[in-house]
Amino acid sequence: MCVMNNSHRRIAILLAAYNGEDYLLEQISSILNQVDVQCDIYISLDKSIDESYQLLLDLAQCHENIKLLSYGETYGSAGQNFFRLLKEVDFSGYDYVAFADQDDIWLKDKLSSAVTMLNSRGCDGYSSNVTAFWEDGREKEIVKSSPQSRFDFLFESAGPGCTFVMTRRLALDIKQFLIDIGEQVEDIWLHDWFCYAFARAQGYSWIIDSNSYMRYRQHSANSVGANSGLDSLLKRINSVMSGDAFDKVIKQASILGLDILEPIQLIQCGSFRSSAKLLSLANQCRRDNKDKVLFFMAVLCSSFGRSNQCRD
Repeated sequence: MCVMNNSHRRIAILLAAYNGEDYLLEQISSILNQVDVQCDIYISLDKSIDESYQLLLDLAQCHENIKLLSYGETYGSAGQNFFRLLKEVDFSGYDYVAFADQDDIWLKDKLSSAVTMLNSRGCDGYSSNVTAFWEDGREKEIVKSSPQSRFDFLFESAGPGCTFVMTRRLALDIKQFLIDIGEQVEDIWLHDWFCYAFARAQGYSWIIDSNSYMRYRQHSANSVGANSGLDSLLKRINSVMSGDAFDKVIKQASILGLDILEPIQLIQCGSFRSSAKLLSLANQCRRDNKDKVLFFMAVLCSSFGRSNQCRD
């Protein structure tokens, strides 16, 4: 159980679920076993065809710190489900807000370690590396803690959202923004990338921990997974060639009022000269060296695709 001590920091955990009966119990148990924090779990269940709803009802009846939001709506994606949680949950009385997926396993000091780092560094946003694991027994450390760059938030998240812990003031700022933009929320793709981009755009400081405090389950139902292997690389290349990747970048930047920034202006211009300029900024647009190379290639592919379309 979470330690219920008023001297400890209070954390609202937002958990988005969908058809998760095979994993929810193990994930929630690992959250309830967090040490040195006081936490409440708020759960939004997208309309499911398995027994997730009954499972969560039973858990909520047994644990007063598990709160199940009204059930019956279809949100269509994990991102939209998390936005529902951000907009509807009243976390104004908590010190921190954290995200949780339905199928991971948290180490017992995941939250307390995040709080310690946020306090010691004076930051408002926290994320970390994770340990991906597969059903066949494979494990892999997913490193997201490469040094932040000037424009990385325009193109990527600070890591998996399930590692995010945010101060109350940042979370409340995000909530208000989501409420203010109304139906535009439906145009946002990923909740974690959006929250990181919002934080950086508004001048909040963000720390990415090089440690891993959770096991990040990989399976066929992952919305966005560890992005490893040839299949993942080919999907990313196809997304760039189709223009979908940069379309998502432009759309989110526009919602956040960041379309005045140089990389977005260059993407929107679409000329060979602007592409060449964007190539020169590759080092400032991603964190990991490998991703910087992939970004460079993505700009080249996108430019090549546009030239082919012009010839057609």
